[in-house]
Amino acid sequence: MEKEIQKPDFWQDKQNATRLQKELSDLKKEVNFWQDLKEKLNELIKLSELGEEDEKLKKEIEKEIENFDNKIKKEEIKVFLSGKYDKEDATLTIFAGAGGQDAEDWSTMLLRMYQRYCDRKGWKIKILHQHFGESAGPEGRIGIKNVTIEIKGMYSYGLLKGENGVHRLVRISPFSSQKLRHTSFALVEVLPVIEVPKEVKIDEKDLRIDFFRASGPGGQYVNKRETAVRITHLPTKIQVSCQSERLQGQNKENAFKLLFSKLLTLKEKEKKSELKDIRGEIISASWGNQIRSYVLHPYKLVKDLRTEIETSDVEGVLDGELDKFIEEEIRLKNDSPL
Repeated sequence: MEKEIQKPDFWQDKQNATRLQKELSDLKKEVNFWQDLKEKLNELIKLSELGEEDEKLKKEIEKEIENFDNKIKKEEIKVFLSGKYDKEDATLTIFAGAGGQDAEDWSTMLLRMYQRYCDRKGWKIKILHQHFGESAGPEGRIGIKNVTIEIKGMYSYGLLKGENGVHRLVRISPFSSQKLRHTSFALVEVLPVIEVPKEVKIDEKDLRIDFFRASGPGGQYVNKRETAVRITHLPTKIQVSCQSERLQGQNKENAFKLLFSKLLTLKEKEKKSELKDIRGEIISASWGNQIRSYVLHPYKLVKDLRTEIETSDVEGVLDGELDKFIEEEIRLKNDSPL
């Protein structure tokens, strides 16, 4: 691959060149990880020989072995990520569901949770589109009706795809003057980022493309030119928007990528539905469809309804500590004894 990149005509096909460069970068990271791990193992073997008669050193070695073991366990989950797009970048969309202002505020909390999770993984995040609520909450925070973020990081789609579904929050509503308990819902959708192949053509007659000004909570966020793009695929009614870039052309390109991912996912779902592998109905962000519940009152508990994994550390989960939920869901799907 490195030889391919060094060829004089490498950048003539920009799309293929970008894909190859990213693939090479990802492979280098993976190889470096295992090389570093191998060196660490050799160090531990040498240290263990020295620490046979030194109790203090022996305890330090045991701690290092535990850290080493944890790294292996974190990496072994990738054995199950062999799907076609599992190594790809991801887009994650959050839709506020039933619950009014509380649901919009819950969407904002979920956005922060996933941002913190991505930070922990060292992944890069970019907000592609945000649609804010009508009014601010008691702390001046404006909720989100829907938001789409792009996540760049190896295996980001494979790890996050299990987050698809409805997330339910139970708490004392900050919007209730009577301090009543309230239940809110938000729907999370995760898709792989897929470059649109040149041979794939979407009929322009099937599209409606609108340009508008990007907007947000405050004058500094408002774009004075119509650079934001909304594309509607008329046959399926799928709609995508992008407003993250300053140039209209870049927003349009990103919106097309997102549309292609949605159309491809829909096509694959239809195929699976025909084979009766999955249920075909569209779920709504409301009662009965949740995959995970987050309870802040009258007790504290986060429980995944698919894996039965639960924790009382709600603050930690909302701060991005999602590994135990994500990894168990992956293992469950693969029916693994690990």
